[in-house]
Amino acid sequence: MLAMEKDFDSKLRVQGTDDTNKDNSSNTGASNNVQRSKSFAFRAPQENFSIQDFELGKIYGVGSYSKVVRAKKKDTGMVYALKIMDKKFITKENKTAYVKLERIVLDQLEHPGVVRLYFTFQDTFSLYMALESCEGGELFDQITRKGRLSEDEARFYAAEVVDALEYIHNMGLIHRDIKPENLLLTTDGHIKIADFGSVKPMQNSQITVLPNASSDDKACTFVGTAAYVPPEVLNSSPATFGNDLWALGCTLYQMLSGTSPFKDASEWLIFQRIIARDIRFPNYFSEEAGDLIDRLLDLDPSKRPGAGPDGYATLKMHPFFRGIDWSSLRAQTPPKLALETGAQSSDGDDYNDSSWNPAHIGDGSARQSDGIVSSSSSAESSGHITRLASIDSFDSKWQQFLDPGESVLMISMVKKLQKLSSKKVQLILTDKPKLIYVDPSKLVVKGNIIWSNNSNDLSVQVTSPSHFKICTPKKVLSFDDAKQRAWQWKKVIEGLQNR
Repeated sequence: MLAMEKDFDSKLRVQGTDDTNKDNSSNTGASNNVQRSKSFAFRAPQENFSIQDFELGKIYGVGSYSKVVRAKKKDTGMVYALKIMDKKFITKENKTAYVKLERIVLDQLEHPGVVRLYFTFQDTFSLYMALESCEGGELFDQITRKGRLSEDEARFYAAEVVDALEYIHNMGLIHRDIKPENLLLTTDGHIKIADFGSVKPMQNSQITVLPNASSDDKACTFVGTAAYVPPEVLNSSPATFGNDLWALGCTLYQMLSGTSPFKDASEWLIFQRIIARDIRFPNYFSEEAGDLIDRLLDLDPSKRPGAGPDGYATLKMHPFFRGIDWSSLRAQTPPKLALETGAQSSDGDDYNDSSWNPAHIGDGSARQSDGIVSSSSSAESSGHITRLASIDSFDSKWQQFLDPGESVLMISMVKKLQKLSSKKVQLILTDKPKLIYVDPSKLVVKGNIIWSNNSNDLSVQVTSPSHFKICTPKKVLSFDDAKQRAWQWKKVIEGLQNR
């Protein structure tokens, strides 16, 4: 394990030296006209912290190799959104350059509409980025809770996204994953763009990057989320700023309607609708809103407002944004946030701070000086899937369904779909392995899905980002995950089968 850590560090380490300015100036004209440097002085330092220095709270989000959780620094009381990334997965999937690029880009961005990176640290198994905590949650949650947003609400949020995107594009960056889940809200309701894991620096970018920190050379690799991917990317054309403007159009459509414009039963069908530009506008869209979305979803990326020779002036002057004072946008009063109902959020991922057991992540061990002793060795021996995913597992109400020493790998509040109805259940996967679904109100097990390492006896079929089926010889169970983690469920179950 030590050898793996040293190998990872050799790939990830960025040197911060006193000769940074000299190296920067000598590399300004590097290949692809992107500023490259052999060394880099970070604004957000790499600290010698431990996960034990934090009180961990609710889950903010889950990705393919990371989770973002609420974390309070014990000595200062400062609250962060802590992005926890699995080193083994990153190395195995050749994602090191992506992670390094995200860290370098976030370090150099400074705008009220972009989440801030404060510091990083690492341990044997994980990398950690301490990001600005946006206590208002995701824009996705506001759309879900309200059903759809009013035009005034959508106009304000869209304007703040435009304001931040203009800054990002002026810095020579394409975000490549704009969607409601990556648009976070501050406590008072202002938008901040998050998740730069797919970012692409373009030629003449103002961002300084390192030679081995880059997403992809041709900028036409498929990244992002299916429902928001522009047609030119599906046709393997190089990435342009127009990619983000297409995603903005999809996001505005979703704000106003409650659903994405190309939603369908599978990713393949979504892609077909995108390529064919099969879009239908609800009759309650105003003429101005429909026109702006129609223009942002132009098949020609260069014709999308904001991508042409006049830049963002064309987009900001569109009649939909009439009344927006762009110079004082962040000083204006945002729409009122719709709060989650009950003590627990609808997706079941919000937990009280006291419910965390930090010994189950990071090194799996705690410093003796903290008076904390490592938990049982089961988390240590069961592989990196457990260390990454078990941080969902420690709400006390779900502990009663676990045997001693058993850890949760993944847990979600989902809808169990039947022919004429659907019912919310808590779907739980453990390292035993055990796969059950629980009635969240009565706290009783409603079903135990018989585990098998044989894919003929247990398999997962994903039909859309939110919809998946768990198939056994005797029955097929259909689930809908509002957080669109169908592929995450498939990966975790199959990863456990192959362990």
